[in-house]
Amino acid sequence: MAILVVSGTGTEIGKTITTAAVAALALAAGRSVAVLKPAQTGVAPGEPGDVFEVRRLAGEAVTGVELARFPEPLAPNTSARRAGMAPIGPQEVAEAAAKLAAEHDLVLVEGAGGLLVRFDDEGGTLADAARLLGAPVLVVTPAGLGTLNSTALTGEALRARDLEFAGVVVGSWPAEPDLASRCNLADLPEAAGAPLLGTVPEGAGRLAPADFRTRAAGWLAPALGGVWSI
Repeated sequence: MAILVVSGTGTEIGKTITTAAVAALALAAGRSVAVLKPAQTGVAPGEPGDVFEVRRLAGEAVTGVELARFPEPLAPNTSARRAGMAPIGPQEVAEAAAKLAAEHDLVLVEGAGGLLVRFDDEGGTLADAARLLGAPVLVVTPAGLGTLNSTALTGEALRARDLEFAGVVVGSWPAEPDLASRCNLADLPEAAGAPLLGTVPEGAGRLAPADFRTRAAGWLAPALGGVWSI
């Protein structure tokens, strides 16, 4: 795949760290990689955002592009409106991703929050950008109670739009998983209607970059360049 859209069932669930792991494995395989963040919210000018974190963990060989930055930690459209700034629409996201794909083997488009978070006043979403690109969507989800429902709903939204559901990655797998998390590991593929493609351990983003790159293959399935299996 030349372009992979990385979304989630919510926010703060490990999308950026998962994106970094996918990027690290692609680099290790000799592929050129770009990461596109359409809208970074809640980060002040000059502060490191998600693109910085991906490049720090995966390697500076990753091309990083951020289309817009909005100051408050809100949905992109809301944050842009409150700041009096122009929003970023799906067409702009698709054009930027396509341009990067012409120059890279893999482009990872990391969304903000969930699949249907609004980007602009017309209600454009990451799903709309994925549709314009004809790109598969990787969904990052939490491990614990409630994840089956949110993952199933995201899967329904993807299928309703005829989008390819590439699979699911648990974005922060606990060191000591509870009963719900252990059961969810088996039940997620059925709830999603898509394969489970990995479990990224909690705290992975705190690893030294060299350790992160070495260990990433053990977190992700062969479809994403790793060796993980359930």
